[in-house]
Amino acid sequence: MATSYTTNLGLALPVTGELSGTWGDVVNNEITSLIDSAIAGTTVLSADADVTLTDTDGSANQSRQAIILWTASGTATRTITAPARTKTYVVINATGGTQSIKLIGAGSPTGVTLVAGERCVAAWDGSDFTKVATTAVLYPAAGLAVSTGSSWGTSKTAPSGDVVGTTDSQTLTNKVIVAATLNDGYTEEVYAVSGTTPALSPTNGSIQTWTLSGNSTPTAGTWAAGQSMTLMIDDGSAYTVTWSSLPGTLIPQSKLVR
Repeated sequence: MATSYTTNLGLALPVTGELSGTWGDVVNNEITSLIDSAIAGTTVLSADADVTLTDTDGSANQSRQAIILWTASGTATRTITAPARTKTYVVINATGGTQSIKLIGAGSPTGVTLVAGERCVAAWDGSDFTKVATTAVLYPAAGLAVSTGSSWGTSKTAPSGDVVGTTDSQTLTNKVIVAATLNDGYTEEVYAVSGTTPALSPTNGSIQTWTLSGNSTPTAGTWAAGQSMTLMIDDGSAYTVTWSSLPGTLIPQSKLVR
C-alpha cells in the first residue's frame, strides 16, 4: 500500500514498512514542513489579477498557507479562489491601490470581500468562506464602500460629513432629527437682544431675552416658515414696544411664531 494524504491539508500518511530508510525525508518534507506552513506560512499575491491558489498533496502550495497577503496595486476587485474544503485563513488586503479582494471557495458564489486596508479571519462554513472576525469599521471616509461579509449583509457606504462615536459630542448644523428621544433632557442657550430696533431672528436661539433701554420698535430678522422663538422682555421703566414689522403671529407671553 502506498502513502496516502490527508483530505484537508494534504499531509503524508505513510504505511508500515513502505518507507524503510527514507521515512525521515517524507516526515520532514511532507508532514512537518507542511504543518509549519499551514500554521504560520504566508502566501503573498503581488500580481493585479484574479488567482486560483495552487493545491497539491505532499508538497508546498499556496492554498495550505495560513495567511493570504494581497500586495498588488489596482482599482478593480480581484477574486482569490481557494479549494472548497475546510480551512481557516487570515486574509490581509494590503493593496497599494483602492481595490477590494474577494476570497471564495472553488464553485462558491459569494465568498468574503475585503476593502482596501481590511484584514479578516475567514473560515469555511461547509459551502463557502465567511468572515468570523474583521478589522473593517462601520463607517470609513465618506463615500467608501465597506463590505460586511456574506453572512452580515451587503456593502455599506459611509454618509458624507463627520460621524462620531456614541460617547463623543458633535455640533449638528442643518440636520433633520426624526423621532428623537432625549433621555437626560437638554439645555437651551439664551440669547440676549439689545438696542431699541433689534432684528429679531430665531437663528439666534429659540429663547431670547430683551431688557428695554427705551421705547422700541423691533424689526424682522431672518425667518423661515415653521420657525418660532420665545422672547422674554424686561420693560425697564415701562418703556413701550411697537410691533409693526414682524412676520407671523405674536402670541401672549411674548411668543413669536411664524
